Amino acid sequence: MSKTTATSDRIELMQTFIRIVESGSLSAAAAQLETTQPTISRRLQTLEQRLGLKLILRTTHALKLTDDGERCYAQARQLLATWHALEDELTGASDDPIGTLRVRAPHAFGQDQMIAPLLSWMERYPRLNVEWMLNDRTPDFIAENIDCAIQVGTPTDTSLVTILLAEVPRIVVAAPALLARHPSMNSIQHISDLPWLALTSFYTKEIALQRQTDGETLNIAIAPRLSSDSLYAVRRAALAGMGAAVMSAWVVQEDIAQGALVQLVPEWQAPPLPVWLTYPWASYYPARLRHFFAMVREEMPQLAGARPASQR
Repeated sequence: MSKTTATSDRIELMQTFIRIVESGSLSAAAAQLETTQPTISRRLQTLEQRLGLKLILRTTHALKLTDDGERCYAQARQLLATWHALEDELTGASDDPIGTLRVRAPHAFGQDQMIAPLLSWMERYPRLNVEWMLNDRTPDFIAENIDCAIQVGTPTDTSLVTILLAEVPRIVVAAPALLARHPSMNSIQHISDLPWLALTSFYTKEIALQRQTDGETLNIAIAPRLSSDSLYAVRRAALAGMGAAVMSAWVVQEDIAQGALVQLVPEWQAPPLPVWLTYPWASYYPARLRHFFAMVREEMPQLAGARPASQR
């Protein structure tokens, strides 16, 4: 076996070991590396044999790193980061986005607002592939092998790198047919008398509103007729006259322009939702990530329905 092949094998073994640890199982590592579980198991055994160490204890239900395994994992991550940086530098790919970028984005925002700038950006880099995963829950970056995420709402994981990109204004809307059944709804004091819809990702039994002129806040209890974690489902229910709702302004701007929905108490709005770029810290980020970070930081505040966060 040549030295080059041996080095390549060691890199592959370390990559496999890292995937096993971060995905939590041999089968998950096999799926992420697009190979078979026996192959993953064989690579782990080979690595342990070469090092003369037991790295992972396998039980019926879980994997557990040994002390040697913990040290090996930390060193392997650092070594691979250094290797990839060197590889990019020597091959001239250090500033050329190549490979596969895995991004998690909010379902509605990622489908409607962000897809156009993403596609435009991708056209500039023919050797780049993107897995654009739309899901509103907080991702498990390591286990799910995700590079970065666009998140609406403040991140709760303090171990992540977080960059505030923009904010999304939110307004109160209702259908004209609903308001016709509630003619007394002409002020903020009467708004709780309406039937309500709840977007459970952000509010359920209470809405918080803020007066735009002086910043006064008001919390209003609601009893939703329909609750959903889908922005689109709540919008459809609002259009049908089922209830009033607090919606991201970009979702309903055309409905308001067409008269299908009416903005209620325009001087009062819900606090805007912050939009964050989040990703795990690393000592080296490949070009595809660095360029994506730059693109979203530039494009996000310019998207319809978003605005720079400094305008709060």
